[in-house]
Amino acid sequence: MGISMDRRSLIQASLGLTGGLALLRGTPAVAAPRPSASNASAAEEPRPWYELGLMSDPIMDSQLLHFLAATYSAQADIGEVLDTAHRIVPGDDWSWPREWVRTADRIRAMGDASLARRHALSAGNAYLRAANYYRAALIHHPEPADPSVLATGRKAVDAYNKAIALLKLPAVAVRIPYEGTTLPGYFFRAPNARSSAPLLIFQQGRDAWPEESKYVMDAALARGYHCLIVHAPGQGMAIREQGLPFRPDWEQVIRPVVDFATCIAGVDSRRIALLGWSMGGALVPRAAAFERRIKLLIPNPGVLNWGQCSFEQFNTYFPDLMPLLDSDPQAFDAGMAQLMAQVFLFRWYMKDSMNKHGASSPSDLLFKLREFNNEPVVHRIRCRTLVMDGTGEAFSQGQAQLLHDALTCPKDYMLFTQEDTGLLHCQEGAQAVANHRMFDWLDEYI
Repeated sequence: MGISMDRRSLIQASLGLTGGLALLRGTPAVAAPRPSASNASAAEEPRPWYELGLMSDPIMDSQLLHFLAATYSAQADIGEVLDTAHRIVPGDDWSWPREWVRTADRIRAMGDASLARRHALSAGNAYLRAANYYRAALIHHPEPADPSVLATGRKAVDAYNKAIALLKLPAVAVRIPYEGTTLPGYFFRAPNARSSAPLLIFQQGRDAWPEESKYVMDAALARGYHCLIVHAPGQGMAIREQGLPFRPDWEQVIRPVVDFATCIAGVDSRRIALLGWSMGGALVPRAAAFERRIKLLIPNPGVLNWGQCSFEQFNTYFPDLMPLLDSDPQAFDAGMAQLMAQVFLFRWYMKDSMNKHGASSPSDLLFKLREFNNEPVVHRIRCRTLVMDGTGEAFSQGQAQLLHDALTCPKDYMLFTQEDTGLLHCQEGAQAVANHRMFDWLDEYI
């Protein structure tokens, strides 16, 4: 059975995607609609601060906020980010990665020049930013299998490792044993920690690399917590260099990470906290349901059923196409192929997601997403849990409250709002506020 989509359907699909399909980041669900042309004479409501309006593609525009926010941890400079954005042509699939690599190469060259003249601090700072810009190139890449992806990822790792050495960051690269191979990561030892200190294991989400969360690690180290970050399956170099996709049974990922952590001298195995960001907010509850060595759990945002919230987004924007998924997967794939051929945003999302989930087709991807559901195991979680949420959550709206309600362990719910500026997905652009509130909770219960 085939399917044909007319121009109007394609436009509606594109608008739906740019309005909030669960991609990476986007305009919050609570954002007020813009005034229409019919009431243009009325006073136009001011644009929210988080809508930058710098690019015609709203997903790219929101991604810029992520990299602008990296200035908080010295992983970006405002001028470098805005200059890169100014050069990007949204209609050109390759413009985003090309311009970010161009910026990264330039900043890396600055680091090389400083290092040649023995200016270690300047070189280290440049390498730290260059590493982040190489990662930025890969967050919106049109072809996950292209050789440039692996080459750029390796450049990011190389620049980051140079930054660690030159800036004397208290980190060491590690390889964590995992099912016949190893996962790359970094262990950060708190400089002011006592002989035995708590450990924060940080789990990133679908798109960001763990190194991008330096602002969380900086705050943890300052409080005397060791940190362990890992390129888990589906993320960072684990997917790009080793081809390891996401998996729903995330306890099989976290268990060897905890095994590794408890063998590190100075780590208090009785005080391990597991923090999950973005899609990690769906993964870490599953892990904690089976891994009893976790003392504190923080999903941000909390997600009870990742598959369900993904399907709700697809059903909203493709109501005519989604019924074919179960009745005629081939027809579903044909319709998706038509969308992918004509809408860049959807083409990027589907290729990227299929790669990270090891899916052979769009229908296979959705079948795999269905398996990411914490409902059958949430009752098994025993550790104290902080469920974080925001009134502007764009991708899993309502899921944090559902998770909190379903938990039977000691639990707390932390809501960020427009007033405290932390309303966006993972408190984007409000790192200080996020750290302030989350670490106050951690300090109380660790």
